[in-house]
Amino acid sequence: MSAQGEVIIRVEGKVGRITLNRPQALHALTTNMCQAMIVALQAWRADPAVELVLLDHSGERGFCAGGDIRTLAESARGDGLANHEFFFTEYRLDSLIFHYPKPVVAVMDGAVMGGGVGISRPARFRIGTERTVFAMPETGIGLFPDVGGSWYLSRMPDHIGTWLALTGARLKAADCELTGVITDYVEARNLLELKARIVEDPAAVETLLTEFEADAGRPPLAMHQDEIAGLFAGDSVEAIAEALEAAGTDWAVEQLRILKSKSPTSSKVALRQMRLGAAARKFDQVMAMEYRIAYRLAVSADFLEGVRAVIVDKDNAPRWAPASLEAVSTADVDAIFAPLPSASEWSPPP
Repeated sequence: MSAQGEVIIRVEGKVGRITLNRPQALHALTTNMCQAMIVALQAWRADPAVELVLLDHSGERGFCAGGDIRTLAESARGDGLANHEFFFTEYRLDSLIFHYPKPVVAVMDGAVMGGGVGISRPARFRIGTERTVFAMPETGIGLFPDVGGSWYLSRMPDHIGTWLALTGARLKAADCELTGVITDYVEARNLLELKARIVEDPAAVETLLTEFEADAGRPPLAMHQDEIAGLFAGDSVEAIAEALEAAGTDWAVEQLRILKSKSPTSSKVALRQMRLGAAARKFDQVMAMEYRIAYRLAVSADFLEGVRAVIVDKDNAPRWAPASLEAVSTADVDAIFAPLPSASEWSPPP
């Protein structure tokens, strides 16, 4: 046990097991949890007795809904130092899993959002179930789709990643298969047996996943894929909004309504992320960029207002500042992406 029981870490046979254990908070990540996972993964990396890492969660309330937003908001109201530490550590964990030399199996049963995406998406094997719900909803609370979102979303086909980043849309398992979020679909009732079999014989993981594979059904997203490809290809959020308005279909009108409800600043940051992320050649280059953004947005007025509107008061009526896309200048976005003082920049884990 580690991180005060918030994450359970142990070795079973030849498998290093990490179980998120904050069911009351949908397993939201804390700095201590991230640090405990880093220590374990670094130890197992050089341990020949550990052949595979299995990442899952306790209970049935979702894999991981992100970071601990209330704690982040409390820090943002103060000096913000705890926020900087959290994102620095979380991104190191994400990078460590991305580059991990041994197979990592992530069991993504339930909500997979924000920080949950960061620790599961780089796993070699990503198991979804009928309860899996994937989303990057950060622009709705004044943040941005981080934890490698610039890398993963920008590489989805037909600008689907841009659509997800700007609207926070949720994907179920079939759509997760279509977009590469999950690699395998298994019915939730079979997970206990599958995990036990993996622990018994980690070398057989691919054979086991084939044995337990089920049919996730037809992906609903497919019927809108061509629309997304055309409507979310714009070089600015304003251009995308105009395209949605001109399209005039029920689906496009709904996407425009959702887009207009998000933080204008976050929306412009998210679109630039997608474009820069698509051109990036190294994952850690993206993480350094995202840390610069997080360093600024996670202590911003829009973040605090988003938390108030969505999580505290729950009126879902945030008062963003600036309040419109037109009021967010290129210089404003440039400043968010600008380098930090050298002592404050992010660096990958050793």
